[in-house]
Amino acid sequence: MSRRPTSDPRSGRQRLALALTPALLAVGGCTDDGAPVPSPGALSSQPSSSSSPPSRSPSATPSQTSTPSPPPTAEPVAPDDLDAATAPAVVRHLAGRIGPREGTSPAFREAVAWVDDRFTALGYDVSRQRVDVPAGVSWQGASLAAGRSANVVAAPPGFDAAEPHLVVGAHLDTVSGAPGAEDNASGVGVLLAVAEAIAERRTRLPVVLVAFGAEEPRGAGDALHHFGSRHYVASLTRAERGAVRGMVSLDRVGVGSVVPVGSARESASEPDPVHRALLAAARGAGVPTVAEVRERSSDHWSFVRAGLPAARLGSTPYAGYHSPGDVPSVVERAQLERVGRVVLAWLAPRA
Repeated sequence: MSRRPTSDPRSGRQRLALALTPALLAVGGCTDDGAPVPSPGALSSQPSSSSSPPSRSPSATPSQTSTPSPPPTAEPVAPDDLDAATAPAVVRHLAGRIGPREGTSPAFREAVAWVDDRFTALGYDVSRQRVDVPAGVSWQGASLAAGRSANVVAAPPGFDAAEPHLVVGAHLDTVSGAPGAEDNASGVGVLLAVAEAIAERRTRLPVVLVAFGAEEPRGAGDALHHFGSRHYVASLTRAERGAVRGMVSLDRVGVGSVVPVGSARESASEPDPVHRALLAAARGAGVPTVAEVRERSSDHWSFVRAGLPAARLGSTPYAGYHSPGDVPSVVERAQLERVGRVVLAWLAPRA
């Protein structure tokens, strides 16, 4: 349970709870229910709703504004600040209400607008990056046309991307035909739960939160995979790359009883500071883990390939992988909570 004062009517948790109400009520089918969907151009040029600010230029990264948040006097974040109900509600909305979200589809654009609104409700400075993707072939062998995807980037007001900071990300898209509860509404659910927990708490460094577009492959090899995170990394200036002190990718984090902590390194003998820090954070939070190496099948790999420190949480095998069977009932609330606690322990100020 959160330690935030319940008397504050403007608290981030209360704002997000109100914003998540549709997810709690609409958990039925796995297809679009007719809600308005932004046009392709809306991904880079229009607000997602009347409550959302206009998006910045397609290549924009979060920029400075005048009011820092949270204030330096805010209490430090801790694993117990996680609201365990948030991530499951997100899973039910994305996989149960919106359904399959191939990275250039109208359903993906609906998901982008919804996540943008969730970040905005928490007080983040939200921008979108346009991500152009080529034609290709889906996991199931179906042809995919070239199109446009997007990253949703949330940063605290006052953020300077050239100053030391951390990045937490999760991909928002799915393969064609898969509702994507575990892959990867689970990761987005934990991302939003973390965003909620740190909105009014102090972390050891500022945190940028990113819902990546077009992570799923459009063919074999790295050149046809991880489009959104590759674009994000490529958009950073030299100073901004040097300011990234660590990145964590949340990918398939809702199945199992232990949390996989994945490193892109070849062997356990190679140094990986983010991997090591995540394992230590999990121990401190009382969360069981399994350490994995040669893990390169998620968005952290785009950062590692560019020489930036990054690791992955998640990857437990499950029966519904990349199939119509990847529905909300696959995802386990207790595992979502474990992963969220690990992330908050990693973000917390160090003694």
